[in-house]
Amino acid sequence: MYHIKNSGIHSVYSACSLPPHSISDHLIKQVKDHTCKIAQALKVIGLLNIQYAIKDDEIYVLEVNPRASRTAPYVSKATGNPLAKIAAQVMTGRKLAEYNLSNDHIEKIKHFAVKECVLPFSKFSGVDVVLGPEMKSTGEVMGIADDFGEAFAKSQIAAGASLPKKGKVLISVRDEDKSAVVRIAKKLDAMKFSIVATLGTASLLKKEKIEVEQIQLTPDGKTDLNQILEMIKNDQIDLLINTPSGERSQSHMALMRASANLHNVPIITTLQGADAAVKGIEFMQNKEFKVKSLQEYFQMKNKVKSQDQKVCS
Repeated sequence: MYHIKNSGIHSVYSACSLPPHSISDHLIKQVKDHTCKIAQALKVIGLLNIQYAIKDDEIYVLEVNPRASRTAPYVSKATGNPLAKIAAQVMTGRKLAEYNLSNDHIEKIKHFAVKECVLPFSKFSGVDVVLGPEMKSTGEVMGIADDFGEAFAKSQIAAGASLPKKGKVLISVRDEDKSAVVRIAKKLDAMKFSIVATLGTASLLKKEKIEVEQIQLTPDGKTDLNQILEMIKNDQIDLLINTPSGERSQSHMALMRASANLHNVPIITTLQGADAAVKGIEFMQNKEFKVKSLQEYFQMKNKVKSQDQKVCS
């Protein structure tokens, strides 16, 4: 499964997609190969959780845990395979070859299952919503669909953070994210969203010929926080995209995020999350949600496989 947000954020916070929606087949094959070698070297019988990070097409191992993780129920639900049951039976002597599992099992899945965390920030209006290594979530939900955008949008609805189909987006990102946010802003502009941005972000978007309203400046040349807070309070902002950095994230930008949280404005604090949200909004604008039973996505009961199929080779 693929974590939509970058490493460094607690894994429970990161929306996950199964199968991965934006990793090349070449990298997926490498991850599989590494996983099989690690599992065989450690002589693990049962469940194994490995977390990888990918940077510039280079794969790094973050941690290896010879146990089930909190994602085992999610993967079981997404694939139709009761992993805990299978692992327990394998630990008592059954063989993996007896089950409906194979190296290409995930590739055969024709749907997407997106896991999202449920956060308690609506109960604590003064808490900053910026995510980090600390664990703050109180639950998890899953959206499932044939299209990634639909699955992601469903997961946001289930988590209580429904994406808007239209309206005004406030964008304020740190300097290192400014060039990357242009692509996201162009997509939002093409989907007829109005865009309002703080000085640095607005200046860049204007250079890229994107229509944008700039937040006013105070007499001392700083972003007018009061204007932002009034816009949020008066329901003039429908989505907030804000990637924080350093002391700035602990000052007026934190107040902006807290205000958005108080007034139930969806908040996105990573570019990866913004990318996924754009796909979800794009689906919502052009198609209708479909409801299917889990049985329609896959056969729930595990089937016995022929002995010649291998899980790891």
